[in-house]
Amino acid sequence: MNSNLLKTTALAAMLLAGAAIATPAQAQEKTSFKVCWSIYVGWMPWGYMETSGIMDAWAEKYGIDVEIVQINDYIESINQYTIGEYDGCSMTNMDALSIPSGGGVDTTALIVGDYSNGNDGIILKQGETLADIAGQNVNLVELSVSHYLLARALETVGLSEPDLTVVSTSDADMVAAAATDDVTALVTWNPLLSEILAMPGTSLVADSSDIPGEIIDIMMVNTDVLADNPDFGKALVGAWYETMALMASGDEAALTAMAEASGTDLAGYNAQLDSTEMFFDPATAVAFTESADLPQTMEFVATFLFDHGILGEGAPSSEFVGVAFPDGSVYGDEANVKLRFDTTYMQMAADGAL
Repeated sequence: MNSNLLKTTALAAMLLAGAAIATPAQAQEKTSFKVCWSIYVGWMPWGYMETSGIMDAWAEKYGIDVEIVQINDYIESINQYTIGEYDGCSMTNMDALSIPSGGGVDTTALIVGDYSNGNDGIILKQGETLADIAGQNVNLVELSVSHYLLARALETVGLSEPDLTVVSTSDADMVAAAATDDVTALVTWNPLLSEILAMPGTSLVADSSDIPGEIIDIMMVNTDVLADNPDFGKALVGAWYETMALMASGDEAALTAMAEASGTDLAGYNAQLDSTEMFFDPATAVAFTESADLPQTMEFVATFLFDHGILGEGAPSSEFVGVAFPDGSVYGDEANVKLRFDTTYMQMAADGAL
């Protein structure tokens, strides 16, 4: 994965911590909307929806215009959403909590698209089990989902971060670092993960399939914009699930277009999909989002963010930001709910009501 795929909160957290959000997306009735996305296996459908005309058709159905914009830097895309330049943005659950929600922007998970199910992994060059990582330097993108995966994995073998040394490494430098003798342990994501594992003497000792459902890829939208413009939500969800149906059917033209846009071929893209739990069916996405496991996941995420000082300026605890779930329950501060998991629009798709 190159810098376009960076799933890290560090830069945006520094930029936004303590700053009032000057120009959040205006909550009012309107007819033109913009959402942004960045290159990642589970987000390639957004680019296809734009180029194929699927998004235009659904927007026209509701008498609105929706522009889907690719941004080549993941963190910058979230920053732009957070300051109100976009009405929606593709991001992980962790980054949504730490950046827009931690920065005070009320955000709704409109489309829960997939979760990493092996796309992120821990590699050792010295040792063959996770416990062998103790005492080693571990190269990873600091404060990213790689860092989160490491923290969760260490818990399973009775270790914690003080038992090793994290070495902050850019995703752009990861493969080169792995090729050096000095680097003995790494955490990264695909396609870098597969490239490093192809090197002699490397062992995959843990991956995101060990924490299924915790690294979630979502189209997040501004809550107030969605409330004032429900047709915006309907058009996005309708276009998304039309595209999901094409992917689920194995539509070669659509999948090849997504593969080429992501810099690989059809076989390479399908390999990435194999380690991604895509929710092609809206009913499956609804069931996942309404699962009793999601609040526990968000507690894990909030605790990780708080422990690393990136849950908002002056956060007194991991419960600083309230996270609301479809059943009405809230993790964290009920007076400061800024992240909402809402299945309303996905359920409309499941019911054929769009």
